[in-house]
Amino acid sequence: MRSGAELVLRILPLLLALLLPACSTVTDLKNDMRERFFGRENTEPAAPLVDIKTTAEARIVWQSGVGKSPEYDFFPAVDAKAVFAASADGDITRIDAATGKQDWRVNPGEKLSGGVGAGENLVLVGTPKGMVLAFEQANGKALWKAKISSEVLSAPKTSGGVVVVRSGDSRIFGLSATDGKRKWTYERATPTLALRSSAGVAIANDIAYVGFAGGKLVALGINDGKVLWEASVAQPKGTTEIERIADITSLPVVDGRIVYAVAFQGRVAGVDRSSGRMLWTRDISSYNGLGVDGTHVYVTHAGGAVYAVDYASGKSYWRQGALLNRQVSAPTPLGGYVAV
Repeated sequence: MRSGAELVLRILPLLLALLLPACSTVTDLKNDMRERFFGRENTEPAAPLVDIKTTAEARIVWQSGVGKSPEYDFFPAVDAKAVFAASADGDITRIDAATGKQDWRVNPGEKLSGGVGAGENLVLVGTPKGMVLAFEQANGKALWKAKISSEVLSAPKTSGGVVVVRSGDSRIFGLSATDGKRKWTYERATPTLALRSSAGVAIANDIAYVGFAGGKLVALGINDGKVLWEASVAQPKGTTEIERIADITSLPVVDGRIVYAVAFQGRVAGVDRSSGRMLWTRDISSYNGLGVDGTHVYVTHAGGAVYAVDYASGKSYWRQGALLNRQVSAPTPLGGYVAV
């Protein structure tokens, strides 16, 4: 995920007309926005890194160069004992998960902006021009391409013969996994101001879970795109457009009967998957997201602290504040550890 500062700078052009009367210069405007989001820089420096006693070993098993992504967020995908990765220049690579050996590399001749999705023998990526590209997992052969409404910022997902992809304008599309033909589209009204996000969709049991601007979590049937339920993870508050930003900018996480989601300037919530009923909430703001390991939900606060809360109640187990203001990623549970 991108840092909070980058998110702010991306929405600056949209805010100029709204906020400039209250600020004498563009510099004043930037400073005002940073203070609203992250506090004054001189009073909230990054927490100093301290020496720690090493109690676990992290070692590199293998590494492989896959290209660069200066402007977009790319994430590797694992399927059928292979790792699939992509770069903004268009390179798509299959890597043996055990050895790190590159099995194939292809380049469709287009810049990429979203990916990678993998499943059902497909490798899926998206482009800044709103194209979804599908390749065969075994050999990288191009299978089909489909046009959606705007740039693809996240990894397309596939399940049950349907590819579900989110466009940059927050529309959700269901495409045929066979030929890319459009099966359905879901769209909703969005707030005047929203954070740019590379969060896509999470799929489980043929249901897509999607977080939106305004703090809404929606469950869609992937076969027809119909809304099964909608839950409010956060409620916009405040008098200005900036204060009222309460967007889900990270992927929901499905674990058993519960789907978890967290909103920036909002809450983390556990929602019943079958009904959309809110099971619990905690006032923790995050734009980078959360991870789950079956008993705990780990959340990275917008300020950089990492929380561990109970999966069934939201009760706190611990808080790690040693990385405050260091742009901490979403937590990834690894056995008895959490990596950030």
